[in-house]
Amino acid sequence: MTRSKMREHCFKMLFCADFHPAEEKLWQINQYFEEPKEDDFNTEGVEEIVHDVDMSDENSAFLKEKTEAVMNKIPELDEKINEVAEGWKTKRMGRAELTILRLALYEILFDEDVPEKVAINEAVELAKKYGGNEAPAFINGVLAKLV
Repeated sequence: MTRSKMREHCFKMLFCADFHPAEEKLWQINQYFEEPKEDDFNTEGVEEIVHDVDMSDENSAFLKEKTEAVMNKIPELDEKINEVAEGWKTKRMGRAELTILRLALYEILFDEDVPEKVAINEAVELAKKYGGNEAPAFINGVLAKLV
């Protein structure tokens, strides 16, 4: 599985867990792997897979570990985001954009295997897919201030 696909799964896991109380977050991470394969039609009418977690035990263990690591750093990540996001504190941000920022900033600060430019580029790509129309520029602008 590609790193981009792994990152997208991590984003989805973080996004889903954010809707639940803290005591349920670890359960939600595990539940992610229990959901059935799901497909849908994109805007062009082409069928695409929306959710498929058919992966090796090694990859699922890596994803769980990374997701938990990001979740443990959320207070620190949010503090740094709040320092640079002018007029947009984390409490006002859309959940997709905030989750993308958290994941990218975690990679920039704590994941030595991911170069800063790659983390930013991948975050912008996630924003194009999951965020609003202004999300890619917003994500790029906030992350550029953090590096």
